[in-house]
Amino acid sequence: MPTTGIRALFYNHLAPTSPSPLALHIVSANGHYLYDADGVRYLDLISGISVSNIGHCHPKVVEAVSRQASTYMHTMVYGEFIQNPQVRLAEALHRHTHTTLDMVYLTNSGAEATEGAIKLAKRFTARPEILYCRHSYHGSTQGALSLMGGEEFKQAYRPLIPGCRMIEYNNFDHLRYITTRTAAVITEVVQSESGYIPADPNWIAEIRQRCTSAGALLILDEIQTGFGRTGRLFGFHRFDIVPDILLLAKGMGGGMPIGAFLAPRQIMLSLAENPILGHITTFGGHPVSAAAALANLEVIVEGRLWEAAPSIEARFRSQLQHPLIQRITGMGAMLAVHLPDVDIVQQTIQYCLENGLIIDWFLFNPNSLRISPPLTLTHDEIDFAAQTIIEALELASKS
Repeated sequence: MPTTGIRALFYNHLAPTSPSPLALHIVSANGHYLYDADGVRYLDLISGISVSNIGHCHPKVVEAVSRQASTYMHTMVYGEFIQNPQVRLAEALHRHTHTTLDMVYLTNSGAEATEGAIKLAKRFTARPEILYCRHSYHGSTQGALSLMGGEEFKQAYRPLIPGCRMIEYNNFDHLRYITTRTAAVITEVVQSESGYIPADPNWIAEIRQRCTSAGALLILDEIQTGFGRTGRLFGFHRFDIVPDILLLAKGMGGGMPIGAFLAPRQIMLSLAENPILGHITTFGGHPVSAAAALANLEVIVEGRLWEAAPSIEARFRSQLQHPLIQRITGMGAMLAVHLPDVDIVQQTIQYCLENGLIIDWFLFNPNSLRISPPLTLTHDEIDFAAQTIIEALELASKS
């Protein structure tokens, strides 16, 4: 079908998420590049929003998908049958996260992992309150939306679930709100949608201590930071803490849809009775996605790809020097380039797109550019990306 026909069908039949989508007609992807219907190649500097940590269509992931798809796909709702891809993935996640996180609930997405974690925290503690941070994003389903730290995205959908209280990220004074009413505190080791703001290690440690003292649970959302982006396999490995519940997705599946929440057995078993089916999913941990996720994890671990993140960070920081750049925040292969205003950001995104580079902005920080490339990005590709961004900023400064 001609490109024009596909474009018309896209606008006529695919539900929109905004009035002005990028609407690139992508026909193939490989490694670090996307290709459109006109044969134009784009360097993907955002990995489909922190998903393609090992690049697009990695051969080991493609082979795992093909092998599993020809063996069996959906057989039964999650948790009833023993399925090799699920079991092997769960054991590998336990082995590579922490010894206490010995049970894994596989989901379809990060949002579903958040939903399951909220339910698990309330069920285990028998408490009503969840604390979350301003400018946080944990998904857009009803429960996850209740924990979103931006009122402009929530107001049209109220009433949301009760008992959710917002605190400020990296604010020590607000930790006084952790009480015996608190079921859980949910936060990130790098707050992603505010512009990749790293947590103060002392703040995270204080949350851990206060949750333990109050009998509340600490939920760490590593949906973006997981699988190597921070310079460690998981972000919490950089901090001297262990969460009670860990959320994973995005970079987990090598491009396939999958998520998970992990917890100690003592906590996780509370979903299984009184009542049974405390959380249930038909397609969570789909065997094809689970096989892809295991292959993806093996590629990262065998190649120790997290070790590339600091050098990616250092090279970008050294090359992104321009009067319009106010600061660069982030950690490893997740960086935010802070610019004076949203117009310059959008001009830069458009210039980059016209010159073969895909870059993006942040939900709660439209004045910054998002950089979250594959962990296998080369020095030459970093140089091209940085040069293109600088060219865009030069044009913006002149106009």
